[in-house]
Amino acid sequence: MHVTFLGTSSGVPTRSRNVSAMALRLPQRSELWLFDCGEGTQHQLLKSDLRLSQIKKIFITHMHGDHIYGLPGLLASLGLAGNSSGVKIYGPSQLRGYIDGVMRSSACKINYPIEINPVEEAAYKKEVLLDENDLFVRSSPLKHRIPSFGYRIEQKPKPGRFNIDLAKTLKIPPGPVYAALQRGETIKLEDGRVFDGTNFTGPFQEGVSIAYCTDTVFTETAVELAKGADLLIHESTFSHKDAEMAYKKSHSTSTMAAQTAFKAGVGQLVLTHLSPRYAPGNVLTPNHLLNEAKAIFPNTLLAKDFLEIDIKKRCNSS
Repeated sequence: MHVTFLGTSSGVPTRSRNVSAMALRLPQRSELWLFDCGEGTQHQLLKSDLRLSQIKKIFITHMHGDHIYGLPGLLASLGLAGNSSGVKIYGPSQLRGYIDGVMRSSACKINYPIEINPVEEAAYKKEVLLDENDLFVRSSPLKHRIPSFGYRIEQKPKPGRFNIDLAKTLKIPPGPVYAALQRGETIKLEDGRVFDGTNFTGPFQEGVSIAYCTDTVFTETAVELAKGADLLIHESTFSHKDAEMAYKKSHSTSTMAAQTAFKAGVGQLVLTHLSPRYAPGNVLTPNHLLNEAKAIFPNTLLAKDFLEIDIKKRCNSS
């Protein structure tokens, strides 16, 4: 899986950072999943090498404007382009009324199917939100001024390497039988012989996993959601020196994000959703936040717009 940050500022855009959005490119598919869609997201997409028409799913964390104001325009542009086969949207239950209201008020007609899925039930019951092919998506409630939800995307384990030489030695005919054996199934041949697929494959290979948590103050639900993830993307709106303000506004400091990564035992932490108050040239800069986090969790990166990360298997840094 491949991540591209399209917006890494909090609240309002700056000269170098747009508001929240992140794209996830899926392996072996011409498909993009978008996480949050702040104002100007489609402009950011146009500046990247990502294709708007490949967006198939959009996951919204909460209903604050810096996470959703770009959504109606993006959906309208997809319709005008005429090359979308449909989009599934996941987020808080208020999302449906917001999208319907904007589209109705602006007389915008969407000529492709849109499916809107509330996440509350799955999030609070700790159920799988989406089970699709080789991926699971889970959601969890975070701790913000309004309902906010984090997401975890996880590849399902893959069968180990198939021992084709053993299958040939045993004169097992190739074709669908090989595929069944590779999946670990027990098969029976026409000649009556029975084979256990687990004897023909190596150990299952774990897939990669990513957790996306914004907006939230420190919460154990984020730790649980991110447990053992290869990559944690976590908001870092404030410096540790502004912790009092962070608590008042229900946002995280750099150290809260690092504590979440440390307790969850993730492979890598990326800080995003940075307050404009830390723009370069000010007393405190994004590098100050990065250093604060690295003091707790060394394997930390600072997100910037258009940063790309190819997610690798977890190498626990804690």
